[in-house]
Amino acid sequence: MPQPFSLTGGNMKYSGVGGQAVMEGVMMKNEDRYAVAVRKPDHTIDVKVSTFKETIKNKKLRRLPFIRGVINFIESLILGMQTLMYSASFFEDDEDEKKKKEAMTQEERKAQEEKEKKQEKAMMGGTVAFSVVFALGLFFFLPYFLSGIFHKVISSDTVIALLEGLIRLAIFIGYIALISLTPDIKRVFMYHGAEHKCINCLEHGLVLNVENVRKSSKEHKRCGTSFLLFVMLVSIVLFLFIRVQNPLLRLGLRILLIPVIAGISYELIRLAGRSDNFLVRIISAPGMWLQRLTTKEPDDSMIEVAIASVEAVFDWKAYLKETFGYDVEDWEKQDAAAKAQEAEDAEAADGMEAGKAAAEESREQ
Repeated sequence: MPQPFSLTGGNMKYSGVGGQAVMEGVMMKNEDRYAVAVRKPDHTIDVKVSTFKETIKNKKLRRLPFIRGVINFIESLILGMQTLMYSASFFEDDEDEKKKKEAMTQEERKAQEEKEKKQEKAMMGGTVAFSVVFALGLFFFLPYFLSGIFHKVISSDTVIALLEGLIRLAIFIGYIALISLTPDIKRVFMYHGAEHKCINCLEHGLVLNVENVRKSSKEHKRCGTSFLLFVMLVSIVLFLFIRVQNPLLRLGLRILLIPVIAGISYELIRLAGRSDNFLVRIISAPGMWLQRLTTKEPDDSMIEVAIASVEAVFDWKAYLKETFGYDVEDWEKQDAAAKAQEAEDAEAADGMEAGKAAAEESREQ
């Protein structure tokens, strides 16, 4: 039975649900609640629902344009790292380690868990710090120094700034293309595709099931890949206006401008996620193209994980009814009745064919 909406056309509606891929799973966030669904080694799905604690409680500050982008970026980085480490924990313990934990008393197990939590926090802090330093070095410092080599043959600061931006883009795209070749990252990108497909399915007014998710798009305008590309493009524009002769001061200004770049990029991605006009489609197009690298087609088992994550934090049936006027329960009853009728008709047709075959056989005898 057909549904009242399709995957094409201008009926896409913002849901407020976002997420990211993790190791063998998907994290979905709705307002202050988030769920991590992971396909465990025994093939069952583990779903953990938590409440995200905001780093800054001031609501007015969190709503300020550009400032909210910086806050959101920092919180997304923290949450992303937490959920990624949580998903990885399902695949770290070997059989001997599991047996040791099973042999522990309740008190010993509790003490061990507390110790592991402290180690996890320390590791997460170190990982976040390393990630920030690595990103700054690879995508900001390296392009700056490489473009400086051309100062001997190019006198125009504008051309040098553009060259720096092009080098930054090339490194960024090349880095993504390179890591996408590794098997583990490819699977993460498949779960990334499942995450997008689920959100696209809902925001186009379709029932959230494997069949509908499978045929939904794996690219989405609110993707973090698009945000990072906006960061690269916005940095090119802003750095064109830095006219400082001292190299160290010029480099320092680039670092200080990173929160500004993040704030502007967030506003652009926010606009893209809530609008669907011609201009928005144009500015979203490069990010959508780049997502062909960072998202891969998932299999049905991955889609099931993504659906489990959505359903843990989002009442999608209420959303479809409120946003699209679409009563899922009524549709399911009608769909079940339609399928039952189809089965009955097929059975009747098979009976008629059997009767014809029997009649032919009796005539031949």
